[in-house]
Amino acid sequence: MEATILKWHKQPGDPVKMDETVLEIATDKVDSEVPSTSAGVLEEILYNVNDVVPVGTVIAKIRTGATENSDTPKIHTPSPSSTPEPSYTPVQEIKSEFAPRMESRPSANGNGNKFYSPLVLNIAASEGVSMTELEKIPGTGNEGRVTKKDILQYVAGRKSGSTYRPRGADHGPQATERITDERPQSTPRFASQSGGEMEVRNYNVPTTYTGNVEIVELDRMRKLIAKHMVDSKHTSAHVTSFAEADVTHMVMWRDRVKKEFEKREGEKITFTPLFVEAIVKCIKKYPWLNSSLDGDRLIVKKDINIGMATALPTGNLIVPVIKNADQLNLVGLTKQVNSLANAARNAKLRPDDTQGGTFTLTNVGSFGSIMGTPIINQPQVAILAVGAIKKRPVVIETEHGDSIAIRHMMYISMSYDHRIIDGALGATFLSAVAKELENFDASREI
Repeated sequence: MEATILKWHKQPGDPVKMDETVLEIATDKVDSEVPSTSAGVLEEILYNVNDVVPVGTVIAKIRTGATENSDTPKIHTPSPSSTPEPSYTPVQEIKSEFAPRMESRPSANGNGNKFYSPLVLNIAASEGVSMTELEKIPGTGNEGRVTKKDILQYVAGRKSGSTYRPRGADHGPQATERITDERPQSTPRFASQSGGEMEVRNYNVPTTYTGNVEIVELDRMRKLIAKHMVDSKHTSAHVTSFAEADVTHMVMWRDRVKKEFEKREGEKITFTPLFVEAIVKCIKKYPWLNSSLDGDRLIVKKDINIGMATALPTGNLIVPVIKNADQLNLVGLTKQVNSLANAARNAKLRPDDTQGGTFTLTNVGSFGSIMGTPIINQPQVAILAVGAIKKRPVVIETEHGDSIAIRHMMYISMSYDHRIIDGALGATFLSAVAKELENFDASREI
């Protein structure tokens, strides 16, 4: 829906080549570089670093056909308080449709002509915030600009009844000015009375920490991950089922073919494409696991796009997506898995690489865990976790009776949305995946 501008690699007046990186942006899933779609000279930058820009908005203009030696003057980045005059008609047309607008309505506090981004104006319109209200919101952005966070906090406060109301707004000059919030009652409250008016204020006491502590500010991605996890719990009724799989045949097969596979295909084969292959086969049998819920409608996806949770060097997780996994053979799955994993580790993922997932696989065993209770990746309805493969003595059935053998065992678990997936369907699907892994053909050719 939107992206944050992290860094401009080019400035107005700089020559730009086709596909040359112009800037870096951050979405809610991935940071990426934006290449130029044409060659020319960067004529104008419409948004500054740290600005949050809706998808589809023009953020810069390149004069095509221009060269480094052209007479095109440098045009400085516009400040929020002024809009440069266009130098030719096409720029005017683009600017009028997409560029930031200046509101010329006089404000109640005397600060007329305040700047509001299109995103803030859209939120105000959708939430019924009048221009008069908008002008009274204190902005925390550059030069006092009202940011997305500012207006969302204002809307949330208004809905909870904790919005600041100026004296006399509703009941005349003798009205009480009252500032309320939801801080614990232990927070000091101070009251003063003068001329028949009572003013009550809550003062926020800074949080203090005892002992030897280190305070670490969460980075942007960790904050977004935290928000998505909490939102998922609020959205879906999570239930987790567990199963155990004897993956001895699969382990022995991989050990036998991995050197030949790498020599022939130039790729190392891990267990992940084997897990994906088993999941895809079971989704075809139980398609409701490959769906999403839209109000009272179940949207069953015909495309099977498997997301695979991947650890970044920072320790954060990202979920690149294997598109149309059901149309790939084992070699194709292996190449997709390795390509996406390498791109994630080297910060080369594109925004499209993390979009469109319909079911997610997470390997909690890669860090030594034997099982886990993963959180659903919205708007999907299920996520499957595979634990570490461990050798254990297991009772097995043979034609000569029961015996004890050393087997490669693995726990698998699946969290699913209980609004849609009942326990019977969830357990049946999970058991089907376990059986696919157990019945792996150890004599299989590459």
